[in-house]
Amino acid sequence: MRSIFAILLLVIFVSCFGSFSEGERYFHQADYESAISEFSKTLFLNVTDVKSLHLRARSYEELEEFDKAVEDYKTIIHYDPTYAQAYAGIGKLFWKREDYKNAQKYLLLAAKEDGKDYEILFLLGRAMLMNEEYRSADEFLQLAKELNPKDSRVYFYQGMARSQIGDILGAAGSFTMCLRHDPENTTAKYNRGLILLLLGNSDWALEDFEDVLKANPNHIEAMARRGNAKLDINDPTGCKDIREAAKKGSVYAQMNLGRCE
Repeated sequence: MRSIFAILLLVIFVSCFGSFSEGERYFHQADYESAISEFSKTLFLNVTDVKSLHLRARSYEELEEFDKAVEDYKTIIHYDPTYAQAYAGIGKLFWKREDYKNAQKYLLLAAKEDGKDYEILFLLGRAMLMNEEYRSADEFLQLAKELNPKDSRVYFYQGMARSQIGDILGAAGSFTMCLRHDPENTTAKYNRGLILLLLGNSDWALEDFEDVLKANPNHIEAMARRGNAKLDINDPTGCKDIREAAKKGSVYAQMNLGRCE
C-alpha cells in the first residue's frame, strides 16, 4: 500500500514539472500559452534555465505580452550577462514600440556579445538609420552584408544610409545590388533613378522612372523626374510629365516648370 502511495506521489510530483523539449514542441506548434505553461513548470524546478526563459520570453512576444517578455530577458541577463539574444530580444521589442534610441542601445549590447549574428547587425544598422546616425548605419549594414550577401534588404538600407552621407556612387551601387536580388523593389528603383539623374545619367534614370510608373502610374514624383530626364535628353514630351505632376501637387515639378516656358 505504501509503495502504491509513493508511486502516486511520484507521478503527481513529476507532473508538476515540465520539460524543455515539451515546451519547445508547443512553441514550434505556435501553441504559445501551452509553451509558457510548460516552461514555467520547468523554471519552477530550475530558475536559472536560460533556454526555457528565452523561449518563454519569445512566447510572450508572440502573444504581445511585451512587459513579461522583457522581464524574462532581463532575468536571463542577470544569470548570464553574455547572452546576446536576450539583449537583442529587448532591442527588438523597443523597435516594435518605435523607440529607436533604446532599440539601438540594446542591439549594440547584443552585437558586442555576438558580432556574427546577421539579424542583430541588420536591425542595429536600421535603428541607427532611424536615429540619423548614417555613417554608423553604413558600417554595421556592411558587416551584416558580409554575413548574408543575398538579402536584398541590407543593400536597400545601406543605399539609404549612403545617400545621406553623400556617398552617391556607393548608394547607386547598393540600390543596383538590391535590385539584382529583388527586381520588383520599386522604391530602390526610384532612389537609383534619383541618383542617376543627379549624376547626369538621364537616359538610365529615365528607364528607372519608367519602370516605377509602370508599377504605380500615380507616383507623381517619378512622373516629375521622368519629365526632367526626358528634357535632359531633348525629349519635349517631358513637359507633359512636368505639367501633369505639378498640377497634382509635386513641388519638384512646380520648381521645374520654367524648363517648359
